[in-house]
Amino acid sequence: MFNNLDKTLIGISITLLSLTSIAEARDQIRIVGSSTVFPFSTAVAEEFGRSTPFKTPVVESTGSGGGLKLFCAGIGEGHPDITNASRAIKSSEIELCAKNGVTEVIEIKVGYDGIVLANSKAAPQMQFRLADIWLALAKDVVVNGEIVPNPYKTWNEINPTLPNTKIEVLGPPPTSGTRDAFAELALEGGCKTFPEIKAIKAKDSNRYKALCHTIREDGAYIEAGENDNLIVGKLKANPDALGVFGYSFLAENSDVIQGSVVEGSLPTFENIADKVYKVSRSLFFYVKKAHVGVVPGIEEYLSEFLSEKAMGDFGYLANKGLIPLPPKELAQVKQTAQKLITLK
Repeated sequence: MFNNLDKTLIGISITLLSLTSIAEARDQIRIVGSSTVFPFSTAVAEEFGRSTPFKTPVVESTGSGGGLKLFCAGIGEGHPDITNASRAIKSSEIELCAKNGVTEVIEIKVGYDGIVLANSKAAPQMQFRLADIWLALAKDVVVNGEIVPNPYKTWNEINPTLPNTKIEVLGPPPTSGTRDAFAELALEGGCKTFPEIKAIKAKDSNRYKALCHTIREDGAYIEAGENDNLIVGKLKANPDALGVFGYSFLAENSDVIQGSVVEGSLPTFENIADKVYKVSRSLFFYVKKAHVGVVPGIEEYLSEFLSEKAMGDFGYLANKGLIPLPPKELAQVKQTAQKLITLK
């Protein structure tokens, strides 16, 4: 029989062995998460591998939700050190982390991004109200004051100024932070303009959110996985289709695709930075503090990511389409990284 002291010592030994095994089994940072943050994280990982004595981190694109699920699964060599996210971590995910022993999580905000509705340059550039986007893609919509299953098949049925083409939108799956942010900013942004929906919000917040966020499943919206480059390729092949993805993919492919105007604003670097473009969001990554000092190079990776050469107005991440943080906000994030300040 073990007494309480024996049990405590055994528990400490197991924890130390678990953490030590990370270093023994893995001398390379492992990063998962958002497809939107993926190109930025990859650029930093490659520069980090070139300019430091550490190995180049392994970066996987799993989607924000998928990455946080992996990240929160536990501590040790089998679990990632960092997860990228194109939305803030949810309270349910913080609870999942804590349940699995991941009790100290560092949140690093890295910049801003716009979510674009883009199409081929071979087609006319679209001009949407947020209401048009919700009416096109929501499962249930308001028609003549009544909430009914979405009847719309073509864009001009919603708004006569839009073309008489089939509603066909390629976008991310539910595990994607881009999908979450698109639902919150674009769909809900249009949904709440209807008086009938406002009345529901005042009485039943759950029904309000379901009406505003639930995407139709009749083929008008096509889940295209976590690979935004795949969506870009399909837009080139089908001029009538539109795609939903982050601004950086628009910037990288601006020779063949164009962003739609939303509420009078184009998704440009300047409009997103100035928050004129309505469908914009913050980007993050999350660090497992228990792995810092065990897996080599994590603190140095944070330093590289937040450096002037990466995050400055003319840094290599801005060249890839990241909208940098304002200087004051960046200074606060650097302090969080340097002091390894965790979420409360």
